[in-house]
Amino acid sequence: MVRVVFLHPDLGIGGAERLVVDAAVALISRGCSVQIWTAHYDPHHCFSETLSPELPVVCVGDWLPTSVFGYFHALCAYLRMIYVAFYLVFLSGEEFDVVFCDQVSACIPVLRLARHRKKVLFYCHFPDQLLTKRHSLLKRLYRAPIDRVEEMTTGMADRIVVNSRFTAGVFKQTFPNLARIHTDVLYPSLNFASFDVGVEEDLGGLVPEGRRVIFLSINRYERKKNLPLALQALAALRDSISSRQWDQVHLVMAGGYDERVDENVQHYDELRSLVASVGLKEHVTFLRSFSDRQKVALLQGSTCVLYTPSNEHFGIVPVEAMYSRCPVIAVNSGGPLESIADGETGFLRDPMPESFSEAMRQFLRDPGLKQRMGQAGRERVIARFSLQAFTDQLHRHILSLTD
Repeated sequence: MVRVVFLHPDLGIGGAERLVVDAAVALISRGCSVQIWTAHYDPHHCFSETLSPELPVVCVGDWLPTSVFGYFHALCAYLRMIYVAFYLVFLSGEEFDVVFCDQVSACIPVLRLARHRKKVLFYCHFPDQLLTKRHSLLKRLYRAPIDRVEEMTTGMADRIVVNSRFTAGVFKQTFPNLARIHTDVLYPSLNFASFDVGVEEDLGGLVPEGRRVIFLSINRYERKKNLPLALQALAALRDSISSRQWDQVHLVMAGGYDERVDENVQHYDELRSLVASVGLKEHVTFLRSFSDRQKVALLQGSTCVLYTPSNEHFGIVPVEAMYSRCPVIAVNSGGPLESIADGETGFLRDPMPESFSEAMRQFLRDPGLKQRMGQAGRERVIARFSLQAFTDQLHRHILSLTD
């Protein structure tokens, strides 16, 4: 039996966490022994699979700070993951064969210090250094050594996989010293069974009666997700349709929300202020940290998903939506270029309110569009992003590392 340990910084409910949990469940289905080690885990803010005794979650190092007076987030994340790796290797007594590491590569050198050096598979969602802006000289000086450590430690992994062809290209541009390293694409997948369950969730509390055209945004409350685009597109749609049509339209803004994260709290308030300023209050519902069942109900009951991030690394939400027979309007860059078939399973548009609203208007003009695109989307996901294909590919990587 192959023993696999997953190392992940914060086991919340984001896209990266969804992939980690799916990967762990996939390897369990192939007979592997699996544990997830993390620096933060909240049983009340997690994916339901992590509550199963078959998938033990070990949390260490949560006492370490996540920032210093609101600064040095990256440095603290590195130190927390180094501590998790040190605890696993030198203090836990756990025996393992392969470590699946993602997001933070700084812990990889510690794993190489094990008495019998362990194999490390690093999953690159996106280079960490591209996830933050350098507005000042001080910030550039602070990030310079961290960026160098990221490149150096990522190159110490025994195998590197990425979540899309887009990320593979960015990886080689960002890490010129690693350009010769082969990176396999391992697309995130869906556990279809979790979306095939019968859902009896009532959306009446979220959507006023009579609103038959429901647009849905699912993303964390972070500024880089460009959530204002969904609200601005809704306002542009209002100005381009009749009052009778407008009475049928509603937008649900559902997002991951963590009170510990200042940006989540601040951006949520910013979005609510934007809604009030453009007069959309009666046509927008905000939902924070929804359950898996609520998400499935929302996807199944919505007309279309609005996916607003630009240059998204992959983006699991469009795949979840298409499998749920819900078309997607997404920005025409990054991962959605690989997951969405423009004009067939949704629309790829410039990140402009007018471009999004024009695509939204088509669902009002053609009531049968959702059904046609929805069915095409489901077929596309089954063919390209099945859990079976993901499991087969990941299991081959793990076995090759233990030969």
